[in-house]
Amino acid sequence: MVSSAAGLVLELLLVAQASYLMGDATLATGVVVGTFLAAMGLGAWLTEFIAVRGQPLDRLLRALVLVEISLCPLCLLGPVALFLLFSLNAPLWIAIVVLTVLVGVLGGMELPLITRMLETQDQLRRALARVLALDYFGSLLGALAFPLVLLPWLGLLPTAALLALVPVLATLALALVFPGLRRWRGPLVVLLPLTGLAAVLIAPLGDRIEDRFYGARVIERYQSRYQRIILTRRGADLRLFLDGDLQFSSLDEYRYHEALVHPAMAIHPSPRRVLLLGAGDGLALREILRWPGVEAVDVVELDPVVVRLAESQPLLRRLNADSLHDPRVQLHLGDAYASLRSLDRRYDVVIADFPDPDTLPVARLYSVGFYGALRQRLNPDAVVVTQASTPFLTPRVLASIEAGLRHVGFHTRPYTVAIPSFGPWGFVMARARSWTPRFRSIPFATRWIDADQLPALFAFPRDFLPERSDTVQANRMTRPVLLDYQRTDRRRRLLVPPPPITSLSDSR
Repeated sequence: MVSSAAGLVLELLLVAQASYLMGDATLATGVVVGTFLAAMGLGAWLTEFIAVRGQPLDRLLRALVLVEISLCPLCLLGPVALFLLFSLNAPLWIAIVVLTVLVGVLGGMELPLITRMLETQDQLRRALARVLALDYFGSLLGALAFPLVLLPWLGLLPTAALLALVPVLATLALALVFPGLRRWRGPLVVLLPLTGLAAVLIAPLGDRIEDRFYGARVIERYQSRYQRIILTRRGADLRLFLDGDLQFSSLDEYRYHEALVHPAMAIHPSPRRVLLLGAGDGLALREILRWPGVEAVDVVELDPVVVRLAESQPLLRRLNADSLHDPRVQLHLGDAYASLRSLDRRYDVVIADFPDPDTLPVARLYSVGFYGALRQRLNPDAVVVTQASTPFLTPRVLASIEAGLRHVGFHTRPYTVAIPSFGPWGFVMARARSWTPRFRSIPFATRWIDADQLPALFAFPRDFLPERSDTVQANRMTRPVLLDYQRTDRRRRLLVPPPPITSLSDSR
């Protein structure tokens, strides 16, 4: 049971680390889980060639001890090696696969070895049933312990360091119980404190290595059950990263948040009730609350750690103008899809500021089903706006978001803004009836957006659109095409050369 729980925790840890380092959670999950299961099958097959003569139980026990001791350095050093390789810009996918194969092969040898031991005992059927039951129950414990306890409380490398102690403790227990392993007791008694010391020394290395990723001093660092949260500061530049992806820079975040909020608020005749989905950092909320007619804002945020950071960190509170403490704000913690169904209000403006759709849980928030549920919460003249990734690198993502909104009856218009930290960024605005971009004046001074800039945002460049928009599909929970568009558009833009200019008139 213990080895099964530790094995599943190690598998989930590799999935989380590969997702964090590579930025593609769906591909990382498929590669690590598939490779791990195949490697376990290989390990189970290899146990067939462990010959047993003489005293079979003692020989099988010694083979199991060697397997467990071999797992110890892989748990201890493998994850920190992946961080180091990432910081050195080394071929990380190869290292992830190699590490997954090694731990999978060793993990796959455990249960067959135990099963062969039971073959030497009486009442095989009863004993084997108990072993399999404990193995499956251990998998359940590991599956629950990693996201609920180990990851948010310890983090990636401390969890790996803790896992390194499990096989040493397990083998020491075996050596104390079985006389055939008597000669292993002394080395294991010495190995246990050495492993503990190594674990204590290695566990903090992740933070030091991680600091090199950002090129600035890390001032806040949290691991929630949902994501890795990093806040950095370099001079006047305050930056928030979620799972390694930049969320904002204080030097230019106003360009993004003014473009996200004010066009929708200025196109509605009288926005009183606003629904803000995501954006737990309080920056978009800061812009919403500047509109004098706003009476109530419902904020839906998945991660309570992000909210606590935005409510308590002095630099971030200054940046968001303490918007989360405004009496007009009601905070709802939880999944946006589930929260949307439980809200009983209707809204004049809905602003969706979700992360880019590169995982299944996030992609569902850009789906036809989500937009259909959203439409049920709108007043007749309501306006919806959503961020839509970078239209230059991922044009099909924006086109698919538009297609999903149109599928449920919205009339849409894309727009874009240049943000120095991100490059060109795209948004999609939608209403339930046909409309043209006509804006009221903004009743306060902004940092850059004004009456002239508002209509200019909707002059959408042609090279931001996919070559054939008619082939782009709407994203659905049953067919999450956004995951593929998000992954392949960037690769295609970076690897495929542009079409040649055939004449000077073409270039003009």
